[in-house]
Amino acid sequence: MQEVSPYIVTGRALLGEDLREEDVTITVSEGIVTSIEPVSRIPERWIVPAFFNAHTHLGDTVAMDLPARGSLADLVKPPNGLKHRILAKTPRAELVRGMRSSISAMIATGTTGFADFREGGADGVAALREAASGLDCRPVILGREGGEEVSDGAGISSVHDVANAEEIVRNARAGGKLVAFHAAERRPGDLDDALAFEPDLLVHCTHATDAQLRRIVDMGIPIVVCPRSNWLLGVAASSAHPPVARILELGGTLHLGTDNVMFVQPDMLREMAFAATVYRAPPDEILRAAISGAGIVGASGYLEEGQKANFLVINPLEKNISFSRDVRATIVKRLDSSSICQTVLTLQ
Repeated sequence: MQEVSPYIVTGRALLGEDLREEDVTITVSEGIVTSIEPVSRIPERWIVPAFFNAHTHLGDTVAMDLPARGSLADLVKPPNGLKHRILAKTPRAELVRGMRSSISAMIATGTTGFADFREGGADGVAALREAASGLDCRPVILGREGGEEVSDGAGISSVHDVANAEEIVRNARAGGKLVAFHAAERRPGDLDDALAFEPDLLVHCTHATDAQLRRIVDMGIPIVVCPRSNWLLGVAASSAHPPVARILELGGTLHLGTDNVMFVQPDMLREMAFAATVYRAPPDEILRAAISGAGIVGASGYLEEGQKANFLVINPLEKNISFSRDVRATIVKRLDSSSICQTVLTLQ
């Protein structure tokens, strides 16, 4: 992480929400991008907005790649799914160590913020805060099982899995906190009930109907898709699920997340490459989805004057990516962590 003030870097940057390529010099003072000035010489660096992982379950790190069989409900449904039984038996110190290691892995692959559905009540929230302490990655913690009251909001499983969803939402709203739901991961039946609560965020929508998608877009609710997890868990088997192309066609707000570390590495570079390959969405749309999750906490996430500094400096010269004819496409399809030479970040 770079926090020297003022900090000046020159490179080919992806600027603004449209991620337009420009050769510029960027100045950062006290954590704010104070100027972006054009340059005429060919730069030797790429400057790219950092990524925001809009959906994680970092506690699952302690069950990484555990040989597991069964339905999605058998594996992850609260309160007695396999992951919940493992979490309940894991010593706190080991849980913290696991989550901290996954946060470090995210930082190494260009992620500087994430939104986590945190099991374990208030103690679970405290454990994640401890795991993230001192690391250059901002957590947004959406608590469960009583953790809603001491976190940034409520991370609710399917509305059909939680008996007191109305109470949870009411309390979260009273405290000015976020409300997020898993919905339509396996089938669309729980999505309308989730929409009745007017959530701030929906996760998955893998099997949302077209009418439901239209309603979500009309309500202005962002959708977080987690393609690799959906495929691995058997709830997706084609580019129609999750309906990435349709969400974009309708003008919806699309975020990208990696979901359970039990099954999928929390690596947004891999998530982008998979999404671009399977769903064939334009690279700029996939890249925006990997950045725009910062909006969950009211941040821009994009490289603009007056915004908080939150970007990556990439050295393309030591890899074949120096031959790129489209920086956005190359970032999405080919970038690996070895080319990220610096992270410039303002946490608060």
